[in-house]
Amino acid sequence: MKPALKILAASGQLGYGIPEDAFRAGVAQQPNVIGADMGSIDPGPFCLGSGQVGAGGEALRRDIRMVLEAHKHTGAPLLMGSAGTAGRRPQLDAVVEVVEVVESVARERGLSFRMAVIGADIPNDVSVRSITAGTVKPCGVVPQLTSAEVPRSTGVVAQMGVEPFQRALEMGAEVIGAGRSCDTSMFAAIARMRGYDPGATMHMAKLIECCSSCADPGGREAAMGVIGDGWFTVESMGPRQRCTPVSVAAHALYEQSDPFLLEEPGGVIDLTGSRYEQVDERRVRVTGSLWRPADPYYVKMEGARLTGQRCIARCGIRDPRMIAALDSVQAETRRIVARTFADSIAPLDYSLLFRTYGNHAVLGPIEPNLGVTGHEVCVIIDVMGRTESIAKTVCGVAKQFFLHLRYPGVLCTSGHVAHPFSPDVMPVGEVYEFNVYHLLAVDDPGALFPIEMRWVEGTQP
Repeated sequence: MKPALKILAASGQLGYGIPEDAFRAGVAQQPNVIGADMGSIDPGPFCLGSGQVGAGGEALRRDIRMVLEAHKHTGAPLLMGSAGTAGRRPQLDAVVEVVEVVESVARERGLSFRMAVIGADIPNDVSVRSITAGTVKPCGVVPQLTSAEVPRSTGVVAQMGVEPFQRALEMGAEVIGAGRSCDTSMFAAIARMRGYDPGATMHMAKLIECCSSCADPGGREAAMGVIGDGWFTVESMGPRQRCTPVSVAAHALYEQSDPFLLEEPGGVIDLTGSRYEQVDERRVRVTGSLWRPADPYYVKMEGARLTGQRCIARCGIRDPRMIAALDSVQAETRRIVARTFADSIAPLDYSLLFRTYGNHAVLGPIEPNLGVTGHEVCVIIDVMGRTESIAKTVCGVAKQFFLHLRYPGVLCTSGHVAHPFSPDVMPVGEVYEFNVYHLLAVDDPGALFPIEMRWVEGTQP
């Protein structure tokens, strides 16, 4: 019989502030593994397309300092995936290079360790050859990927499973910083490597990768998964949170089209026969989860392309007459903008959207059952242009006419909306869209993920 293995989930995304008390409580239990997710494409395509780190600066340094010190205190391997949000090489480098985060923190704290850096970027020629060979297929409702579309992406990554982490551990890694990773990989790699039941391991990893989201009430506090022979328990380290059979089972509804069959790199977690039992006030024990290997083994490819520049204007409106006439005012503004630029800007060089927040059909109850009423709305004039100049120009004209247009019953002779910021037209940067969201069949689950070993030498201050 295998001894129980403790896996501490430190954070759902490093850099947004690990809740310290709960994390310290987890470290005090002497976990055998510490895992931390560092990213996702949940925020959209910007970080993937731009290569910028979503959560950085001192907040990221603080969180990494905490998990590195926990590694030193417990001796537990530290596995971090999806570095810098989307896991592209520029983001991975920003996290692990000497002048950035991990190594400088190590020097500050006198920490020495053997670190593996695992890349996840797919060279364009590899993607093109795979498309030609017919080993790429859509992931969900997206078009087939073409060889012409690949270079339009600013970079394509593959989402690694547990295998690259396992290889790095076999090479002697104590700390792993990896590019784009499936959110379960950091938490399942060692248990799978040591022969624990794969169904229980993968289900546990799926629960704790979001930390205490599977507790009641859910949150961002650290969570502990403990796995034995064919079973596991899950517990939040937050003192005000408790796991229940309902809260744990309900987590299968999160980000899943089928709450019983959860697709992962290399297979499917089958929860059809899973059973949830309340062990004590805070913990739930789970049995019956199965792992169904897939053939072939697919990894997900992700890429984004630059589509333009965005400018926005924010507008607050309280006049009930204008709120009632919003649809017609917005439509008239569109017509004016189209006439204004008919001879100077091609229609395909910009888009104009009005994003309305609040109850604008009629002024009154927003949620009658809760007694919530509304008295104002917010309209965001959202313009995407081929260039920033086009976006700013179109947004400025739209803002000005929207501000002054007449509507039935209007009383004011000047502007009818409030702009909370100056300048009222604000450039908000580049706009990206996903253009690679596909599955790639591979013979070797680790072939796309090169491993670089480093010795990090800390000097005690």
